[in-house]
Amino acid sequence: MEDDETPPLSAEESLNLIARQNERMRREMGASPARLLGVWAFAWLIGWGLVYLADSSHAKPLLPGWVASVVVAVLFVASIVYSIFYGTRVNRGIRGPSQLVGAMYGWSWMLSFAALTLVNLRVMAVGQLAPATISLLWSGTSLLVTGALYLAGGMLWQDKLQYGFGVWIIVCSGASVLVGVPGNFLVLSLAGGGGFLVAALVYYVRERRGRPIGTRRR
Repeated sequence: MEDDETPPLSAEESLNLIARQNERMRREMGASPARLLGVWAFAWLIGWGLVYLADSSHAKPLLPGWVASVVVAVLFVASIVYSIFYGTRVNRGIRGPSQLVGAMYGWSWMLSFAALTLVNLRVMAVGQLAPATISLLWSGTSLLVTGALYLAGGMLWQDKLQYGFGVWIIVCSGASVLVGVPGNFLVLSLAGGGGFLVAALVYYVRERRGRPIGTRRR
């Protein structure tokens, strides 16, 4: 008598199946990593670009510092709101382990940046740091945490593009400290925001070609 049971999937086949299911769910719900990355690319390119132009270390800043601060705040708050909306929309139709992993990954962002803010504020309070040093502290640590979280996401979903993007953001973290102020804002804008833009374009091309994210060609 023949065994009619389907043979179990290998680890690679299971990961590819999950990736295809998640990708199909994203398409059905109108969610796209390209859109999310594009939103953050706009926020970083415009926001940090304006901060660079308004920095007081320039002989003649091109715009008042308060204007750049307001624009950055509005752009980042709007990007965070969209990110929450995106995460909620994507996870709405997902059940089981995938939903748990997505929720845990989303919370890791909030917890990591809450801790980063607490640590940096405490260092500023006890260290009596110069304004330039404070600027480098925030830009370097923020990029480092962002890059590390993208590395984790790349490992979780077997996504080489996301992992590579995390590596790039970590490189930007070191570069932002090495170039000093106000060059760190230019790194945030052009290298950081440009990295988001390139990643968004690659995801968009993949989606147009119908290739599930996180899978490899045979």
